[in-house]
Amino acid sequence: MILFLTLHTVINSISIFSKDGFNAACEFMGTPIVSFMVPILAFGFIVHIIYAIIINIQDLKSRGGLSFKRYAGGSKAKADSWSAQNMIVLGLLIIIGLGLHFYDFWLHMQYQLFTGGTVEPNPYGLLLKTFGNIWICALYIVWFVVLWLHLTHGFWSAFSHLGWNNDKWFKRLKVISYIVATLLCGALALVAITNCLRFNGILPMLTA
Repeated sequence: MILFLTLHTVINSISIFSKDGFNAACEFMGTPIVSFMVPILAFGFIVHIIYAIIINIQDLKSRGGLSFKRYAGGSKAKADSWSAQNMIVLGLLIIIGLGLHFYDFWLHMQYQLFTGGTVEPNPYGLLLKTFGNIWICALYIVWFVVLWLHLTHGFWSAFSHLGWNNDKWFKRLKVISYIVATLLCGALALVAITNCLRFNGILPMLTA
């Protein structure tokens, strides 16, 4: 999932420098190998949601009451951050953000490709128009912040489940998780802000 998000971020970042390059990258996302990955990633995402819900239910039972705290994916001693204590809430907010993203982009592009409909001929124009709405851009920025919080914990937690949870690797993975999450979410936020400013005439439009 993190690798797919990285690919998605790199492709979106091209829109900062070249609209033709971004449109070409979007065509790449429609190639058979990427289309083959989508249902696999969707299945993994569903399993991730179910697993998180099961963990939270088990935690509720053990605590004897309703609480959205302490889904941590590791020991209580390591679940000391706000993100670690609120992963289920962050996950729900990410799902809501995905709904917005699907409506704004996926419905006009990948969905049309899968169903044999008319694919958006100008992905960059769609991106520019969407982020050009200041309120929609603001919602995406909030979503990227939520995604950052989720990733900062989820990255090292994934490796913790694989057994890399000793004191030495725990500290290193937490640093790496902050770097990875900041690069990905920072780049996505920059894409949204840059195209919002361009659409509203504050930054010059791209010519190619």
